[in-house]
Amino acid sequence: MADTARARRRAANGERLDLADAMALYEDNDLLFLADCARRAKERKSGRQVFYTVNRHINLTNICSANCPLCAFQVRAGDARGYVLERDDIAKILREAQATKHLSEIHIVSALHPDKPFSYYVEVVRQVKEALPQVDVKAFTPVEIVNFAHMTGKSIREVLIILQEAGLDSLPGGGAEILSDRVRQIICPKKATAAEWIETMKTAHNLGIRTNASIMYGHVETIEERLQHLFTIRDIQDETGGFQAFMLFPFHPAHTELGDTYHLQRTGSWEDMKMMALSRLILDNIDHIKAFWIMLTMPIAQLALGFGADDLDGTIGEEKIIHAAGARTNTGITRTKLEAIIRETGYEPVERDTFYQPVEAIGKEETSCD
Repeated sequence: MADTARARRRAANGERLDLADAMALYEDNDLLFLADCARRAKERKSGRQVFYTVNRHINLTNICSANCPLCAFQVRAGDARGYVLERDDIAKILREAQATKHLSEIHIVSALHPDKPFSYYVEVVRQVKEALPQVDVKAFTPVEIVNFAHMTGKSIREVLIILQEAGLDSLPGGGAEILSDRVRQIICPKKATAAEWIETMKTAHNLGIRTNASIMYGHVETIEERLQHLFTIRDIQDETGGFQAFMLFPFHPAHTELGDTYHLQRTGSWEDMKMMALSRLILDNIDHIKAFWIMLTMPIAQLALGFGADDLDGTIGEEKIIHAAGARTNTGITRTKLEAIIRETGYEPVERDTFYQPVEAIGKEETSCD
């Protein structure tokens, strides 16, 4: 039987939780208690600050060999909806990005194209870095890194070193989904295994490449598998210290094979906030928890600042993967609006770079992302 009293005491005192504690708190379902504990945990980490960045997303292609049931973004080779950004396409995006004041990050994630060679991706990183040398290049999830290793016969370490030498600065945290191979065999059977995702992150950290981490919940996982995922992330962080931030992705089932097969519905805001608070409490060794407004919607992301989150990610500019699964959020937002949303919660907005260093923007000119 769950020891709810012990779990509540530990959470209230800011003590390290174990899986039994997390299960007890989840089942206790006292959202206001979790919010209070998580908010205090957040303020121990970052005080009254809430972070955001001026960034731009680039999705290189939607043509994918993995064809995961969970994904609404991917199409098979030959599909009329397929696209690939070539050098001239990327150059156009970069010209637009160069006109964005205070841009600090280019975020690149993509599908697993069946034909594009590893050299294409290396050249993309080099092209971005040459055009925007002052900007952090955050590119390729561990799933993509593992795919590069498989296509070239190189080790994960060798792939990361080549990308690092081309200008890669950090890795996004996507592709983790749930770090259970039982779950992955259902939702993404052709993607990296849990062990490969973990190996990629540990290797990146050992090379000095900082990364994010994530979870995608609300599909076929059990609650125990969902929470165990958080403890796996915590264990990696105990070992390497390389995670900068953690992101929560509720599964968007619209237009996905997985959603249709299992008749899935998008989780509600109660579940989202419970997971946000529990993540803040469990991940006591990761400084930042992101409320990714593109995924959550801005009203829920703003609410998450009262449930342990301390980062709204960024201005984005354009995003295709989540919107393909039915997200109805805007594809970009201005700095002014982000700061107003943060101030409404009583927190102080801090513009940051990828590595959470404050950006001292002189004059604070408006940044448009339309």
